[in-house]
Amino acid sequence: MADGSARGRGAGPKPAFEAALADGFEGDDFSPAGGLYYRRNAEQRAGFYEFQREVTRGSPGALKLGVRPAAVPGRHGSERAEVWERTALRVPYERAVWYGFSVRFGEPIPQADHRHLIAQWKREIGPSARGDYSPFLALRLVRGRLFATVETTLHPADLATPDRPAATPAWLRRDAGQMRALVATDDGWGDGDGSLFSARTGRIVVTDRGNRLPAPDSGWIDFAVMTRPGLDGSGQIELFANGRWVVTVRGDIGHDDAGLGAHQYFKFGPYRSAAAGEWTLYFDNFRRSMRAKDVLEPRTLAAYSAAGAPGRPATI
Repeated sequence: MADGSARGRGAGPKPAFEAALADGFEGDDFSPAGGLYYRRNAEQRAGFYEFQREVTRGSPGALKLGVRPAAVPGRHGSERAEVWERTALRVPYERAVWYGFSVRFGEPIPQADHRHLIAQWKREIGPSARGDYSPFLALRLVRGRLFATVETTLHPADLATPDRPAATPAWLRRDAGQMRALVATDDGWGDGDGSLFSARTGRIVVTDRGNRLPAPDSGWIDFAVMTRPGLDGSGQIELFANGRWVVTVRGDIGHDDAGLGAHQYFKFGPYRSAAAGEWTLYFDNFRRSMRAKDVLEPRTLAAYSAAGAPGRPATI
């Protein structure tokens, strides 16, 4: 007994961010076990949410998130209804963490060519940081096409060699001082959909795993994502959809400018530039863990493990 007590005292409590989180949205509020909440602020004035039981992924309930035309003055005409991780549970910025969630697009699916996001991963931005920082990973929609982007700091060398043909398509966002790389698309993607990504970069390297993103009108899409931001080539992202491995992304991922915080965080829900009509998404089966096996389906986990779990950034 004494030996066991000594081990208990020496081990100490685990950090809050190491706890596995899950929420199936089956009740009338967010589950304490999921660590999520709907952010109520002026930016979300156009948004609404509902715990409903009509559109589900084979479970008793799912979360409905939507936006209506009600742009907030001074917010660049954006409309959003996003669910956030609780601040106390955020993961340190350069730690690897796995996320999973299912999403279904409500009708009509937007066909506009302006900003539509369904999920984003960001670094904390402190009060002394200059400028606005885009998500280091985002799942986006344009003209009814689904795609994923990875962001990093724009360097002068990126402007000097913008057209390397074998490298990753990129948008050199000079005004923001950031570079956005196109890392995955659905089967409907055409040349005109990616016109902004006219440059090329070798700082973000994509390994195609042989699968595309599902189409937005294909029904429920289950995403599994590992994020580990990092510059100097140390960043890594793994992206799965419906149990299929889509891409591995390595290289300069995220930002390290002065004033940025020590943690990464995830938020999901419709976020668009001001537009007419209502845009609705349904979410289910949220999970987050430091271990892949808590997020990936067994068959997918076996394939990932068999491939050597490239870089082995997180516990299998």
